[in-house]
Amino acid sequence: MRCPSCNSLDTQVKDSRPTEDSSVIRRRRVCMACNFRFTTFERVQLRELTVIKRNGRRVPFDRDKLVRSLQISLRKRPVEAERVEKMVSAIVRELESGGESEISSETIGEIVMEHLRQLDDVAYVRFASVYRNFREAQDFKTVLGELSGDDDAPAAAILRK
Repeated sequence: MRCPSCNSLDTQVKDSRPTEDSSVIRRRRVCMACNFRFTTFERVQLRELTVIKRNGRRVPFDRDKLVRSLQISLRKRPVEAERVEKMVSAIVRELESGGESEISSETIGEIVMEHLRQLDDVAYVRFASVYRNFREAQDFKTVLGELSGDDDAPAAAILRK
């Protein structure tokens, strides 16, 4: 592991322990060259995933990008960071255990929306508005109708507020 302070490769693990849900190992490290202390997190990766973008481009799957997009949709919502981390781990586990090493961005978006729908309705609508590229109020009405199970009544009431 490279030291973030001096870039030396001569680092040593001082302490290792699993996180609460045991899905990640937290390691305290020290650089032997500059004595800088830092923490790393290690998680199991079942397979290398490649994302096929809408334009056909292929890029490596980035867990951090998924976390950032979820944080944006969950901004100012009463959802604990621990629940978000568990959801991200569940999404990644679902993607990795799917059997395919190449996954379309549409598939990832749909999986994320399924999980967000169970976690927080507002975050779900926010994510859907970007993912589905909403252009007009009718798009919001449609998603709000999906959430309530009714096509127009609650959606119209919410949009009028």
